[in-house]
Amino acid sequence: MSQMTNNFSKWYIDTIQKADLIDYTPVRGCIAFKPDSYEIWEHIQAEMDKRFKETGHRNAYFPMLIPESFFQKEKDHIEGFSPELPWVTEAAGEELEERLALRPTSETMIGHLYSNWIKSYRDLPVLINQWANVFRWEKKTLPFIRTSEFLWQEGHTAHVDEEEARKETMQMLSIYKEVVEGLLAIPVYDGQKTPSERFAGAVDTFSIEAMMKDGKAVQAGTSHYLGTKFAEAFDIKYLNKENKHTYVHTTSWGTSTRLIGSVIMVHGDEKGLVLPPQIAPTQVVLIPVGPWKKNPAIVEKLDEIFAALKAKGIRVHLDDSDQSPGYKFNEWELKGVPVRIELGPRDLENQQALMKARDEDEKVSVSLDAVIEHVEKELEMMQTRLLEKAKAFRTENSHTHIETLDELTTHLEKSKEQETIPGWVLAGWCGDDACEETIKEKTKFTTRNIPFNPPTTKHKCLNCGKEAKHTVWFARAY
Repeated sequence: MSQMTNNFSKWYIDTIQKADLIDYTPVRGCIAFKPDSYEIWEHIQAEMDKRFKETGHRNAYFPMLIPESFFQKEKDHIEGFSPELPWVTEAAGEELEERLALRPTSETMIGHLYSNWIKSYRDLPVLINQWANVFRWEKKTLPFIRTSEFLWQEGHTAHVDEEEARKETMQMLSIYKEVVEGLLAIPVYDGQKTPSERFAGAVDTFSIEAMMKDGKAVQAGTSHYLGTKFAEAFDIKYLNKENKHTYVHTTSWGTSTRLIGSVIMVHGDEKGLVLPPQIAPTQVVLIPVGPWKKNPAIVEKLDEIFAALKAKGIRVHLDDSDQSPGYKFNEWELKGVPVRIELGPRDLENQQALMKARDEDEKVSVSLDAVIEHVEKELEMMQTRLLEKAKAFRTENSHTHIETLDELTTHLEKSKEQETIPGWVLAGWCGDDACEETIKEKTKFTTRNIPFNPPTTKHKCLNCGKEAKHTVWFARAY
C-alpha cells in the first residue's frame, strides 16, 4: 500500500519538508514560508488582486491589534471566535487597561472605522480588501491547512441596500471559483453553508469546497452577507437620498494560504509535488546529461533555450550543478516542476531534446528548432490536464446513491475494511440542526455546503427520513 493511501498526513508533511516549502518555528502552529511556497502565494495573490481591482476594489491595511470591547459589540462574533483568540495583556512592562486581540478577522476594527468614514449615500459603496496575516490559536495544526498564524486576504464592503450587498457577495464567490479552478486547477462546488457552519455574525455564508486526494474536504474560500448586523453593532449609518439615516449592508469574504495546502493535496503524488504550471515557481528545468562537461556546446544550447524561454515570460532554471542526472530528476520531480528538458551529446547531434511533463510517465523527443513551442504547448496542456484529472477523481469519489444514515455508516465501514477513500456524500437534509449534529456525531461527516447546482436532487433527509429541504454535500473536512 502506498504512503499516500496508508498515511496521507505523513505523506503530506514529508512532501512539504522534502520540497523545502516551510520550516517550523519555536511558536506552536507558526511556520516560516520558504521562497518556493511564498512564491506560490505571490502567484495566487497576483491573480486575485487583479480580479479584485477589475471589479472596483482597492487595497488598504488595518491594525493587527483589536480591543476586546470591539468583539463584545457583536455577540455571535465573539462567541464564534473566543476560543481561538490570542490576547496581548502587557506592553512596555505595564499591564494594559484593555486586552488586545491579535486579529482573527477584521470585521470589528473595520466596522468601527467605517462608522467614521461613511456619512452619506455618496460615500457608498465602500469596496476595500486587505492582504494581511491573522491568528487563530488552533488546537490541532497542519502546515498551510490549519496554522495558528496564516496569510490571507479579507474583503470588507459596505452598500446602500441588501440587493447590492448580496450581489457583491455572490460576485466575490464567483471570482474565487474562477481563480481556484483556472489558476490552481482545483475543481470546487459552490454553494451556501448551513446555519451551523456559517461565519460568526453572518446572515448567510457561501463557500467553495474542494476534495483532497484522501477524500476530505477543504473550504477553499468563503463569502459572507452580513446584513446590517455589524452596521448596527458599530453604528454604521448613512444619510440616504430621502434625507433619512439608515444602516449600511455589509459583506466580507476571504481566501488564505490554505490554498497552497490544497494544491499539494489535490495534485501531489508518490514522487512529491505536482504544481499547476501557472503557479509553479519554476515552470521548466533544463538539465544537461551524459558527459556534458566535455562538450561545451550542450550548455551553450541550453543557455540559448534558457534565454528564449525567459523572453517568453516562462520561469526557467538551468541545473548545471555537479549532482548526477538521476539525482536532479528526482529532486525536480519532488519540487513539482511542470516540465523537464534533457539535453546530451547524442541529442545535440540529432538536433533534438527529451521533454517530460511532471504528471506524465513518458519522455518525448522534441526538435531543438521547435522546443520553445513544445514547452509552451505542454505547459498549457498540463494545466488543463490537472483540472480534468482532479475532476475525474472527485467524480469517482462522490457518492450520490446513499439515502440513509445506516447506508452511510455501512459505506464508511466498507471503506475502512477495503482501505478505500470514503469520499463525499450527496444527501438530503430536512433543515433540522439536530439531524445535522447526529450525522456529525455518528460519522464525523459535516455539511460542506448546499450546492447551487447539485448533480441530483435528494428528497429525504439522510438522518430522519422526513422530506428534505436541501440537497447537501457531506464529508469529513480539514
